[in-house]
Amino acid sequence: MTTVVLSAQMSSQVSTGPIKVEIRETNGKWQLYRGGEPYYINGVGGSTYLDRAVAYGANSVRAWSAADAAKILDEAQEKGLTVLFGLWVGQERQGFDYDDAKSVAAQLEQFREVVKMYKDHPAVLMWGIGNEADLFYKDFKVWNAINDIAKMIHEVDPNHPTMTVTAGLDVAEVQLIKERAPEIDIYGINTYAALIGIDKEIRAYGWEGPYIITEWGPNGHWEVPKTAWGVPVEQSSSEKAAYYQERYEQGIAADPDKCLGSYVFLWGQKQETTSTWYGVFLEDGTETEVVDVLEYEWTGKWPANRSPHIASLKINDGAALDNVYVKPGQTCTVVAAVTDPDGDELKYAWELVPESTDIRSGGDAESRPEAIDIVVKPGAVPGTITFRAPNKVGPYRMFVYSYDGHGNAAAANIPFYIQK
Repeated sequence: MTTVVLSAQMSSQVSTGPIKVEIRETNGKWQLYRGGEPYYINGVGGSTYLDRAVAYGANSVRAWSAADAAKILDEAQEKGLTVLFGLWVGQERQGFDYDDAKSVAAQLEQFREVVKMYKDHPAVLMWGIGNEADLFYKDFKVWNAINDIAKMIHEVDPNHPTMTVTAGLDVAEVQLIKERAPEIDIYGINTYAALIGIDKEIRAYGWEGPYIITEWGPNGHWEVPKTAWGVPVEQSSSEKAAYYQERYEQGIAADPDKCLGSYVFLWGQKQETTSTWYGVFLEDGTETEVVDVLEYEWTGKWPANRSPHIASLKINDGAALDNVYVKPGQTCTVVAAVTDPDGDELKYAWELVPESTDIRSGGDAESRPEAIDIVVKPGAVPGTITFRAPNKVGPYRMFVYSYDGHGNAAAANIPFYIQK
């Protein structure tokens, strides 16, 4: 069982007391209220770059566990943000046994202490009990345990609602939660390519209460086409931006009667299949076109300076789905077609990495492959280079980053395979 270390240092902000959060239903329309005022969640998943989150119109942060809780709550309060406070329940795929009554009871008591410690912090918005506990599981008793945690929260903290989060939306999980976890107030859904249509599905599956889209973003690495050698093809930053806009407008914002808002994933950067798949920022904090879209959706205004737009990336005239093969040591030509809507001069950076072999599930931490030293020769046309392929046979990815000099960039990668 994961042990959470509770911080003994509580914020001075707690003296202001909790701000009551509640959900109300009127004529079939659900509304979240905070401090008696309607509250729609424009949330970010991740606790970095919070100044920018506020500047671009976000109002809430999702934390998946109690790790660094005091720090996150205090920073959120200082910046006028709320926090979806996650309680990371043990997962069967990570070895937690819900037939072990002692472990289940210990988990409940551990969370009781967490809730008692942080329930009066004014930044707390609600409690998120578990994240994707349904991922690769067989023991339905996890929902009974989640219900016991939610019941405890309702007894200890009358000011904040409870939610549990599933991986996507499935009729079986909806029914199990209704039957085994009636203390859950809000349904949380992590969804990517399947976001549009969730509004109809959740009604058809019998959930009568409100819901929140707790993770959303690009097509997941399990939802995209693969190369002939079995690796997923990642969308470019510009393709992602188009999908973020479509999914927000046609999915999240299109259901004001039941959807209480959302948390975009990932407000930050991480290695998950690749180093660019889910983060809306690059590793150095540079913003991608996705951030432009989020600012527009949250504020109704596009940023004064827009990010570069990448239309295509090819190696030896082949795109990712063309299954590009090259020979060891072969000279390769890479062409990135990038434009800047403001006419900014673009600078390019290139990175060659072997295909990652550390692929996990459920967002578990992955290691980043080390970049390979190569000599890049710029072509006559901006965004064009030649390089010599490594001698080692196997799968690789070439990444391109196109910077506009104003903190924005376009990013893409193309997988290819070296074979003799």
